[in-house]
Amino acid sequence: MTRFLTTLAFLAATTAPAFADVDIQEVETPAGFTAWLVEEPSIPFVSLEIWFRGGTSVDAPGKRGAVNLMTALLEEGSGDLDARGFAEARDDLAASFGFRASDDTVTVSARFLSETTDDAVALLKQAITAPSMDPVAVERVRAQVLAGLRSDAEDPGAIASQTFAKLAFGDHPYGSDGDGTLDSVAALTREDLLAAHAGAMAQDRIYIGAAGDISPEKLAEVIDTLLADLPETGAPLPGPAPLLLTGDVDVVPFETPQSVIQFAQPGMARDDPDFFAAYVVNQIFSGGGFGARLMTEVREKRGLTYGIYAYLAQKDQSELLVGQASTANERAAETVAVIREEWAKMQADGPTQAELDQAKTYLTGAYPLRFDGNDSLARIVVGMQIDGLSIDYIATRNDKVEAVTLEDARRVAGELLDPDALSFVIVGQPEGLDLGN
Repeated sequence: MTRFLTTLAFLAATTAPAFADVDIQEVETPAGFTAWLVEEPSIPFVSLEIWFRGGTSVDAPGKRGAVNLMTALLEEGSGDLDARGFAEARDDLAASFGFRASDDTVTVSARFLSETTDDAVALLKQAITAPSMDPVAVERVRAQVLAGLRSDAEDPGAIASQTFAKLAFGDHPYGSDGDGTLDSVAALTREDLLAAHAGAMAQDRIYIGAAGDISPEKLAEVIDTLLADLPETGAPLPGPAPLLLTGDVDVVPFETPQSVIQFAQPGMARDDPDFFAAYVVNQIFSGGGFGARLMTEVREKRGLTYGIYAYLAQKDQSELLVGQASTANERAAETVAVIREEWAKMQADGPTQAELDQAKTYLTGAYPLRFDGNDSLARIVVGMQIDGLSIDYIATRNDKVEAVTLEDARRVAGELLDPDALSFVIVGQPEGLDLGN
């Protein structure tokens, strides 16, 4: 207990280096892995992020939800430890482990004291490389997943997201819920889960970020210990996901006093030369904060919603500009019309100089606030790798934002925003919609 309380104190006190002083070292391990490290010895604590590209998108045909269920079972026992024994061993070390599956990644997040590094790594290795997939644990976690799926079936937001995914991506893995369906999850066997583990957690798709009190030499040792026993290659990635959006409005009837509105159009790749201009334009137009045009027009002037936002979503195999709002059923048609109208205005005219200046001030000022501890640093540097960014990105990012000119912003607004391609899914009982387009 004393060690645990001490760890909480460390967590509360952990702070990142000053924004300008973030020094990322590239670490090559003897086994051939690459990691990016922000060494910070002032607090004896380490944050480690290990991301595997592929995620739920590498589910085998007919086994939807296998990667998600497998990931949820990684801390449910390994070796001679059952779920309770594993949790007690982790807590005795004052460590924390997190495992998560998304469309494009399986992520492993670990936090441990410098003094317990070897013991924490040994325990984490069991979870990563040799999860027991004990039948009792499988059934318990399967029941939790099934309960979540039943809950989602009654959640208008989840229904909107799943319907939109199907319309946008069709039969591609992006077009279905990575958690699976009631039938697919119920049918998964232990052998399916072991196969999902081998397919999703392999050496050929690993990205690593670390921050805290650990040397490059020790980090290399830790990485090889954790990962060298994994399969060399995993399941094939699914390939590009062409967008099937047609500019339609699709309604899913659902008894609720408010309609949930999801909308999207094709987006922009992260490596596009115009990405930063698009990023700034999106902040001006639909960044979600007060002052963004959609928030001003839809909420402040008309009171149609409590909040509205859109963002550039980069998936590994596709890009979207996607947003969401909720409104009273009787005002759904007006909300859709205002969104389309503002989309067309921004496409035609772009932002003003005042809007551009305000957005750049906000984006450059808010960026350093992300570096609020070792956990954040580890996530940021591993995300930089998986996005293909350079190791000096942190130092140069704000310069790229500042370099966006009014001419750039207006040109990119005209090229990116496409009201004719803007598609809507509405879950609720919306009134007055013209569904003829």
